[in-house]
Amino acid sequence: MRIRVLEVIPTLKRAGAENVVAALARRLDRGRFELKVASLYGRFAEGLELDVPVWYLGKRRGLDVRMAPRLAAVYREFRPEVVHTHSYVLRYTLPAAWMEPPRAMVHTVHNMAEREADRLGRAIQGWAFRRGVAAVAIGAEVARSFRAAYGREPTRTIPNGVDTAAYWRPEAREDWRSAEGFGADEVLIASVGRLEPQKNPLGLIEAFARVPVGRLVMAGEGSLAEAARRRAERLGVAGRVRFLGVRADVAELLSACDIFALASDWEGSPLAVMEAMAAGLPVVATAVGGVPELVEDGVTGILAPRGDLQALGSALETLAGNPRLRREMGDAARERAKRFEVSAMVEGYAALFQEMVRR
Repeated sequence: MRIRVLEVIPTLKRAGAENVVAALARRLDRGRFELKVASLYGRFAEGLELDVPVWYLGKRRGLDVRMAPRLAAVYREFRPEVVHTHSYVLRYTLPAAWMEPPRAMVHTVHNMAEREADRLGRAIQGWAFRRGVAAVAIGAEVARSFRAAYGREPTRTIPNGVDTAAYWRPEAREDWRSAEGFGADEVLIASVGRLEPQKNPLGLIEAFARVPVGRLVMAGEGSLAEAARRRAERLGVAGRVRFLGVRADVAELLSACDIFALASDWEGSPLAVMEAMAAGLPVVATAVGGVPELVEDGVTGILAPRGDLQALGSALETLAGNPRLRREMGDAARERAKRFEVSAMVEGYAALFQEMVRR
């Protein structure tokens, strides 16, 4: 008998939690598991299309009390044995579970625990964890923040993972650059992520403005998109910064670039860094959250203190001007990325789901 698993997530845009759901939907053993997805908001972003049933629940902005009965209807139809939640959705899945109880509930903490939800959300989640909802941290630093926020250990620490082989695409370098209008010898610095305060895209542009050579290629959208364009213009680097929007060709983009950059003010365990390392890129990033668990400073990249844009810019300048160092760090990054293979993450969740159902 297969274990029925329902993944519940706010949206299906291209971001870390959504990519974890996508990996589970694609890779959980279908001989052991039947997985379906409920999305509170809209449909799959390009590149996240999956061959599993998905319920789209039509959530309104803000607190929407209609979500609990709609989720309960999903529970009645699918009868999940495990409900696996992400982000803030426990405030809706718990009332639904009172109406139609599943056998087990699992919640993954994708960010630093104090940043994952608002005060109400943390209160709800703390109550849920005390009453048997299993908590998963995605890395050691996230687990530490969980202990600080909730005064207890997470049930499991299951590190994020990516399909490392899918991001090693050196043959795509020349074609991608040609198609996007970049020269074969230009130094390209890649940034892949939401243009939101957490990722500090304005700070990244300021750090890049200290680098005299190369181009900054920013893939992603968000509330700071227009402010980022204005910042590039004000700093006189608008001609060297390309805003690509949301892209489905991230593997090709990374393979065409030379350096990966991340200026985040806080992080959990960013998949974008894993993907860049799998593509053989050295990483220049702020040493926040779980980033130091991924990037070995001075070996696979260069880490800067949070908010130190001068140090971040100096690190970018060092790598932009040193092809040999880029190659050495990129080779080391690709080797280290083998530790992030997605199959280990998927099997970690599979084992937890089975254990929760047995209990």
